[in-house]
Amino acid sequence: MNKKYITVVKAFIWLLALVPVTRLFWLGFSDNLGANPIEFIEHSTGTWALVFLLLSLAMTPIRLITKQAWLIQLRRLLGLWMFFYACLHIITYVWLDFNFLFDEMLNDVFEHPRILVGFAAFILTIPLAITSNSFMMKKLKGKWKTLHKSVYVVAILVVLHFLLLVKKDLTEPVYYATVLVILFGVRFYYSNKRK
Repeated sequence: MNKKYITVVKAFIWLLALVPVTRLFWLGFSDNLGANPIEFIEHSTGTWALVFLLLSLAMTPIRLITKQAWLIQLRRLLGLWMFFYACLHIITYVWLDFNFLFDEMLNDVFEHPRILVGFAAFILTIPLAITSNSFMMKKLKGKWKTLHKSVYVVAILVVLHFLLLVKKDLTEPVYYATVLVILFGVRFYYSNKRK
C-alpha cells in the first residue's frame, strides 16, 4: 500500500474522529445536552474512548485475517484518539462533576469500584500515549512491545468499568465486551496457528 493512500486514510480517520467532540460542542452551545449535561458528556466521551480503543486493537486481527500489513500503521493514530477521548472523559469528571474538589473526588474513587477501575485504566494509558512515538519505540527497543501489551489490561478494565456503571440494561457494555472477546479470540487463534 503506497504512502499517499495511507495518508488519505489517516486524514479520513482524523475527520471522523473529530465528529463526536464537534457534536458535543454543538449540542452544548445549542443547549441540547439533555436533562443531565455532565452525565451526557461523560457517557459520550467514555464511549468514544472505548470505541477507539477497540478499533486500535482490531487492527492486528484484521491484518491477520486480510493479510493487509499496512493496517498496523493506523493503530497508533487510533490509540491516540482513544487517549484524547479518555482525557476528555477524565476532565469532565474532575472539572464538571467535582469542580476540582480532589478530596471529594478521591473519596468517590475509593468508595465506588467502577470509578477505581476506570481511573486505573486511564493511568495505564498514560505511558502508552507517551511512548507511542517512533523515538520512544527505538529508545525502549524490546521493552516497548512489553509495555504496550498492557493495552489488553486497559481494554479489560475499561469494559469492566462500563459494566459496573450500568445499573439496569447491560446490552451496550455486553456488546463491547463481546467485541473484545472476539478480538482476543482471533489473536489467540493466529498465535497458536503460528506455533
